[in-house]
Amino acid sequence: MLEITAAELLQAYGRVWWPFLRIGSAFAVLPLLGYPLIPIQVRVMLALLIAVLAAPMLPAMPAVDPLSLHAVFLSIEQIVLGAMMALFPVCLIQVLVLVGELLSMQMGLSMARMNDPVNGLAIPVLGSFFSNMGLLLYASMNGHLVMLEILVESFRIWTVGDGLFNVNSSNLIQLFSWVLAASLMLSLPAMVAMYLVNLTFGVLSRVAPSLNIFVLGFPMALVCGLFCILLTISGLPDRFADLAQDIFLSARGYYGGAK
Repeated sequence: MLEITAAELLQAYGRVWWPFLRIGSAFAVLPLLGYPLIPIQVRVMLALLIAVLAAPMLPAMPAVDPLSLHAVFLSIEQIVLGAMMALFPVCLIQVLVLVGELLSMQMGLSMARMNDPVNGLAIPVLGSFFSNMGLLLYASMNGHLVMLEILVESFRIWTVGDGLFNVNSSNLIQLFSWVLAASLMLSLPAMVAMYLVNLTFGVLSRVAPSLNIFVLGFPMALVCGLFCILLTISGLPDRFADLAQDIFLSARGYYGGAK
């Protein structure tokens, strides 16, 4: 007769429960998987399935009483860690949203906004366009699978119970400055071109005051802005791949420096 002890039950419970919490909290934040358009039940079942499949490949988990205060602290730790690791690809998509914001201001289209049903915010039309393009590029390069691999690998280096104070938080702090630098890198050529166009019309209004600059300048600025967007989009896939590589390396270094 097969006998299962309480210690074996706690070990089997921990091998599934702790990965489920970390992966499930990441799925609530990650691009594509974390969008409200995907039902919560689907995300929960997917996270549970991945936790069960990954359990044999993970190191031994601590045997903790599930009704103890220690288990509560460990659960909060896994939820926070999974959500923080998911911020890296989220910031990657926000780079393109910020690019759309900057180009909209230069083109005079900052007032053209639309409601984003995913985030519940009003964002510029160009920001929504670049965001959707970033999601397509993110999915085409299997970014969701790469982040899933990073989450599973984190259990080998950043084991359950290491605590939140051993986190290499420098990568997470530098991530916000990286978002600004990356968005400026992508939008700066188009911004400089649009600035020169606006400067030209400003000089023209001083040389020939009789010209109606508002009637002539806005259509020309819009046409030049669309041409600059076309040039920006033409090189966007390669630049996005470079940025995604930086993000994934930063995500690995985030938990890699925990020990």
